[in-house]
Amino acid sequence: MPPVVRAVDVTKHWGSTLALSGATFSIHAGVTGLLGANGAGKTTLLGLILGLHRPDGGALDVLGHNPWEQGPEVRARLGYAPEHDAFPPDVAAHDVVRHLAELHGLPRREATGRASDALWEVGLGEERFRPVGTMSTGQRQRVKLAQAIVHDPDLVLLDEPTNGLDPGQRSDMLALIHHVGADLGMHVVLSSHLLEEVEQVSDAVVILDAGRVVADRGMAELHNVGNEIVLDVDGESAAADVVARLDARGVAAESPAPGRVVVRVDRPEVHDAIRDVLADGQFSLRRLQRRTASLEDVYLASSEAGGQA
Repeated sequence: MPPVVRAVDVTKHWGSTLALSGATFSIHAGVTGLLGANGAGKTTLLGLILGLHRPDGGALDVLGHNPWEQGPEVRARLGYAPEHDAFPPDVAAHDVVRHLAELHGLPRREATGRASDALWEVGLGEERFRPVGTMSTGQRQRVKLAQAIVHDPDLVLLDEPTNGLDPGQRSDMLALIHHVGADLGMHVVLSSHLLEEVEQVSDAVVILDAGRVVADRGMAELHNVGNEIVLDVDGESAAADVVARLDARGVAAESPAPGRVVVRVDRPEVHDAIRDVLADGQFSLRRLQRRTASLEDVYLASSEAGGQA
């Protein structure tokens, strides 16, 4: 299926400040993490997707439409939870969510039912008639999520949805976001500066650094850092022995830590060489797998590459 969002060389200035610089990326089905430090351009990009700002250059397509030229059509199919809310404190959560549903065009009776359903989905069913001003930060974040999904949008934009939450509340919110993307069938863009939460729930990631897109890939592809295999072997000198035997066969390998060997696979015969070395030396093998990296490794490497560009 075509991308949910496609950007080609998108640029946006705020006065003399360059917020986005030639941003090119695609967002596909599922949950996509929009990752970057504060000030990287994440909120500006969300505003462009919503059609609230006109890009200064480039092309942006959201659900098959130009969001600036066809803003009402795009926003009718989007849900949005901003970083900061402005809920009236004396109004019940149900009334807030119902009102937002009506703004999206739902009739009063349907909006009333949808508001209850959405609040139940986010775990506030029994609290839905409480005034928002009496709710905790975690509950208010859930109200924001409920109003973003109440009209059954195709794409949900969440701007820092775990701000102000303790670790337990953050874990619960991430589980809800996964539920929205996996069970409710809505595409989600999760904007965050926290690596761990993006890695926990996202199928893909777009990494911004100072307004530039420095990575735009699926999580599985990001984790694959290259053609290297990691071996864990038993014995103090075993790793060094494996490296020496592989080196004798012309295979590049190193031992970065006791008991660990990292082998570069630059040709098909390397797999046979690994097998033969382990068998000939009767090494006790505890692990053999393709080398992977955490999202933190990828983020740091991408940011460093972006800074050198």
